[in-house]
This record gives sequence, C-alpha cells and structure tokens, in this order.
Amino acid sequence: MTIKEFFSFRANRFFWLNLLAMPVVLVLLVWGTLRWLDAYTHHGEAVAVPDVKHKPLAEAQQLLAQGGLQSVVADSTYVKTLPPGCVLEYNPAVGQRVKRGRIVYLTVNTRNVPLVELPDVADNSSLREAEARLLAAGFKLMPNDTVPGERDWVYGVKHEGRLLGLKAEVPQGAYLTIVVGDGQVHTEIVADTLAGDSLGLRQEEVKETGAADESWF
Repeated sequence: MTIKEFFSFRANRFFWLNLLAMPVVLVLLVWGTLRWLDAYTHHGEAVAVPDVKHKPLAEAQQLLAQGGLQSVVADSTYVKTLPPGCVLEYNPAVGQRVKRGRIVYLTVNTRNVPLVELPDVADNSSLREAEARLLAAGFKLMPNDTVPGERDWVYGVKHEGRLLGLKAEVPQGAYLTIVVGDGQVHTEIVADTLAGDSLGLRQEEVKETGAADESWF
C-alpha cells in the first residue's frame, strides 16, 4: 500500500471514520460523566439550614427533614434556664446553604442534672474560703449551720439536710449548707484556762499567807 492509498479516504474509510469517531466518543463520555457527577452530588442544589435553636428535639428534627436535611444528636449539655430536650447549638448553623441530605449535628439540653464533685472544704478551710470555692463551682449557699468549734472554721457541708462526705457528687447548682464553728468551744477553753490560772494563783497566795502566819507564831 502506497502512502497515497493510505491517506485515501475511499480506500481506508473505515479507519478514518474510527479515527474521527474517537474524539467524539471521548467528548460524549466526559460530558456524560460530569452530568452523572452533578446528579449524584446534587451540584447546584442547596438549601438554607432552618432556625431550630431552643426548639424541642422532635420539632427540630421535623423542620430539618422538611428541608431535605438529616439530623444527628452529637452532644448534650445542661442549661438550667432552658427546658430539657431542646436544641442548644447545631452545625452547620442557621442560614448556611448546604446540599440536600447533609447531616446537621445537634447539641441538646440534657434531661438529667449532671453531678459535680464537691470541693474539699470540710475541715480544710475557713468559712470565707469555703464560700468562694463552692460558689465558683456553681453551687448556691443556704444560711450556715453552726456547731461548737473554732469560729469560722468549716466542719462539713450539707445537702438537703444530709452531711456530705469527701468527694461526694452533688447535682450541679444545688443548694448547700456550710457547717461552721461558732467559737463557743474555744471561748470555753480559754475561760477554763483563765479560771484554772486564777485558782492556782489563789492557792499559791493561801500557801504563802499560811506559811507567813505559821512563822509569825
């Protein structure tokens, strides 16, 4: 076959037709793949995340589903001023445009009050220090109970009338009562000591006086 015959369309029309069809097929294949990817990934289809903050969980999930979004409870925390089970935060946030079927991660208000370990203040701190530590831990304080003991020294902490032990766990934000010394024992000890000292001095004075009288006779 000569070069002229090789490049002749009439003599090799099938070859040239296949050669011309290859780029056309390639273009069609790329175009079809891109269209399939757009349909699979919902390219260009976006919805705005609705406002579900502070709504009950069931209502929030329903609103998200109506917008073509999925929802998953990812975390929980406790806020006393809000109803239990309501949505506190979520990601993506309100107003963001996302694709349909996107998962929205919710943080809800727990139904159970979390327990907090009591700070070590019993027989370990003064009243002022104990009050500061308990308030910093989020507890609320009731009027103090007093017991005989060193003034302003903390001897224990009560919750609902029950004396708490070391590392006791108490509901967050609970009302606590500090058991503090009233100073009476310390005063009594000092009074007894002073009385004993006075009695000793009197006895010594009597002895000295008696000894002087005997020597005079």
